[in-house]
Amino acid sequence: MTLRTRTIVVLLAALAACAPAFKPAKFPTSTRLFEASLERLQKKKWDDAVTGFEKLTLDLSSRDSLLPLAHFYLARARTGRAEHLLAAQEYTKLAESFGDDSLADDAMFESGKSYSRLWRRPALDPQYGQLAQVQYRLTLTLYPDSPRKGEAEAELKRLDEWFATKDFDTGDSYFRRRAYDSAIIYYRDIVKNYPNTDRARQAMIRMVQAFRSPVMNYKEDAKEVCATLRTLYPADKAVVAACTGVPTDSLVVPAKPAP
Repeated sequence: MTLRTRTIVVLLAALAACAPAFKPAKFPTSTRLFEASLERLQKKKWDDAVTGFEKLTLDLSSRDSLLPLAHFYLARARTGRAEHLLAAQEYTKLAESFGDDSLADDAMFESGKSYSRLWRRPALDPQYGQLAQVQYRLTLTLYPDSPRKGEAEAELKRLDEWFATKDFDTGDSYFRRRAYDSAIIYYRDIVKNYPNTDRARQAMIRMVQAFRSPVMNYKEDAKEVCATLRTLYPADKAVVAACTGVPTDSLVVPAKPAP
């Protein structure tokens, strides 16, 4: 760091230290505190916004029309501070306590988004993904006409892909070790629980490869799965490659479930 840069940093720190602290007690009314907290939120002064809106959620009467808004903006400020679990809890509190409020569907959906942010990749513990799934489903169930409906449906599809990916990766870890029986358990679960994901197609292909391996050599099982694959994905190159040499089956296979 150069001397000039260091000097600038010191000056900025000094200016920040001299800036007046945000003190909720100095505002004469709840409305004034709300307006000031909202202004801080809009300026991305997350700490001040949390301080102001948190006090409002504690002080306002349950009948005060500002209370649902205070919960909502407190959750937003916590999101700004990357406190996603606290944000999810705040959104959920709003949705559960003020189910008839115009913000309730937004709050329910945003609680799901907050939980989703905590599940950063499929390989991690899916606990927060499961909580997000619950909130998105509640959004669709409790608020079927919500403007967030399309977003909730899209998020549920994305989560299904992640859940399926997690199971697929576990199945593949067994597949690579030729522990085919264990791998197939996971592949079957994907096909059953997440039939509309791309991982379902990949899982069935893996099942065919396992059934056709010298270790298993389950010809009838391979034929049955290939019949399903050929029905659902007739032009898929990976399916054609996996099922080449497997006789066609006269078994009537049900159509792929609608998304």
